[in-house]
Amino acid sequence: MKPYSQACENNKQPIFECLRDVLVEPGLVLEIGSGTGQHVEYLATQLPHLQWQPTNHPSAADCEERLREAALANVLPPLALDVAASNWPLVAADAAFSANTAHIMGWPEVQAMFQGLAAILPEGAPFCLYGPFNYGGSFTSDSNRAFDQHLRSRAAHMGIRDIEDLLELAALSGFILAADNAMPANNRLLVWRRT
Repeated sequence: MKPYSQACENNKQPIFECLRDVLVEPGLVLEIGSGTGQHVEYLATQLPHLQWQPTNHPSAADCEERLREAALANVLPPLALDVAASNWPLVAADAAFSANTAHIMGWPEVQAMFQGLAAILPEGAPFCLYGPFNYGGSFTSDSNRAFDQHLRSRAAHMGIRDIEDLLELAALSGFILAADNAMPANNRLLVWRRT
């Protein structure tokens, strides 16, 4: 049985509605943390002008079966990607997308993700980051507070990230925040641009 996420099913359409206005030019999109592959499978069908490179850590196995069965011409075979590695398996991309990863990664990995993307994205390229975020050090909802507590009970390095910390990190890595989109279920889709 293929891995499945109900959250991916719930949020794939709202994510697409944001991405279609950002990812307008043909090119290669790197997806960091493809998980079950549901996002890339759906987005590749909705945005056929783009080629997609799914990745997972520590291996690409979770999404391989789904994407093999989908057999989409614009989805490349998934790669294993450790954002903290000094050499990524992809040396260039035109855009990047990642959903629900920043609160799962440790903070050093979040830093490494921005630094790695800075090395492979050209000037002006978008990095679209989806998930829950805090503002002014505060949770935006009781459900996000409960989710953060759940994450931290699983592993101390997990937790919802503060937008202010991300803004500082992004600036150091050569990104600016171009758009902050409200999404269902107290999530956001942040569009960073490589400067």
